[in-house]
Amino acid sequence: MKIFEGKSPAERNKIIAAIVLGVMALVALSYTFGGMFFGSKKPSVSVSVSATPTPNSSTSGSDTQNSSLPSQEEENFVYTTTPVVYNPDSFYAPDAGRNIFAFYEPPPPTPYVPTPTIMPTPFVEPTPVPTPIPPILVGFVTPQNVFSGSKTFRLEVNGDKFTPDSVILFNGSELPTTYISPQKLVADIPSNLIGDAGERFVMVRTPDGRLYSNQVSLNVQAPPTPKFQYIGMIARKRYNNDTAYFQEEGKQTPISARLNDVVNGRFRLVSISAAETIFEDVNLGFRHKLALYRPEPGQNTASNNPSSPNFNSPDGIPRRDRNNLYNNPNPSVPVYIPPQGEIPGIPGGIPRYNPTPQQQPPPPPKKDDNDDDDGDN
Repeated sequence: MKIFEGKSPAERNKIIAAIVLGVMALVALSYTFGGMFFGSKKPSVSVSVSATPTPNSSTSGSDTQNSSLPSQEEENFVYTTTPVVYNPDSFYAPDAGRNIFAFYEPPPPTPYVPTPTIMPTPFVEPTPVPTPIPPILVGFVTPQNVFSGSKTFRLEVNGDKFTPDSVILFNGSELPTTYISPQKLVADIPSNLIGDAGERFVMVRTPDGRLYSNQVSLNVQAPPTPKFQYIGMIARKRYNNDTAYFQEEGKQTPISARLNDVVNGRFRLVSISAAETIFEDVNLGFRHKLALYRPEPGQNTASNNPSSPNFNSPDGIPRRDRNNLYNNPNPSVPVYIPPQGEIPGIPGGIPRYNPTPQQQPPPPPKKDDNDDDDGDN
């Protein structure tokens, strides 16, 4: 038969089981509804009724013959057509048995597939959006460098496509602007906008913000400061020819200066006091204050050489006496006192003239008040 052609053993078993179950179902149906599918002859029994039955030997013999046992065919028919009644609710019902026609077929083995490695998504840098070209162009500014703390100065902005209503923005602050031409604008920069050193930005735009320009930088530099320390002074009577002493960086010998002297070729000494000195920059006009340097006790102020003979004061400057204030009006500010026998401002090796003290003439005799030349007694 071609019904099993190309079938696996498991599929053949399933087909055989299905055929067997179908045949058994047909047999059960034929047994239940036998009159419809198979012809059957029912024995006819005639019954005679009599008032007083009398025993009859022939009748008894025929009854014995008619009540013979069923044939094997009839027994098989009854056995195959009797339905099986299974009621699990009854306590005497048997347990359901194992279904011998259920076959477990394991799934086919899965071929080995290695675990896939998840690769990270490569970063794709977004395409930069080009910066739009400003409608107004700023080329450069004049001046390009200023010193912090300078006075108000005039700033010139040079470029192209300036309009009469264009204004200059200095580090974000709008300034009163003078329109000169489509290529030049002028504004005054107040001193408070350049009080600190750093970079400032200049741009041009219209009040409505529709027209604007690129930014250019203006460098604000810190002004030069004196590179020395104020270490003391020699005060003379009536402030005549006072001398201040300074210790310069990298040098061991202090320098001295008087009023209006220029130190380091740039800073003019304009004020001397016991607490501070004031210098003026001869090129820029800036003024710098130098307070008196007060080192800790025992600290060398002249050099880094601890073996200096005058360790507590610079070389060539008299030692400071803390016990004698030399009639100092401000006791909190120490005053340098020259050593005994020396004159401030005059080297000690110069010979000095010491005049011999002259003898004082005798005092005149005491005149008597009553003695007169009037001739009286």
